[in-house]
Amino acid sequence: MTERKFEALNIPPDALEKGGVEILRASVVDGAVSIALRRAFDDPFTWGVLLVDLARHAARVYAMETDLSEEEALAEIVSGIQAELDNPSDPGSSQAVN
Repeated sequence: MTERKFEALNIPPDALEKGGVEILRASVVDGAVSIALRRAFDDPFTWGVLLVDLARHAARVYAMETDLSEEEALAEIVSGIQAELDNPSDPGSSQAVN
């Protein structure tokens, strides 16, 4: 039997220094995304701001690790968001766990 291993990211340095509350954990499991989150904000608008911030961080990482520019990567991410909003590939289900 193959040993299963979870590869977690490190805690961000500022969170280690100042403390905080984890609000989102996303993993790839058997090719699909598995997510744990807590509502965290009083206003859902703030999730929109957070999602754009995540997209910008991801675009910067693509720019550092591939031949794409940050702008090209962000445009591709935005295209993926719009495609998924227009035609969800997996509407799934959610439950509050924490």
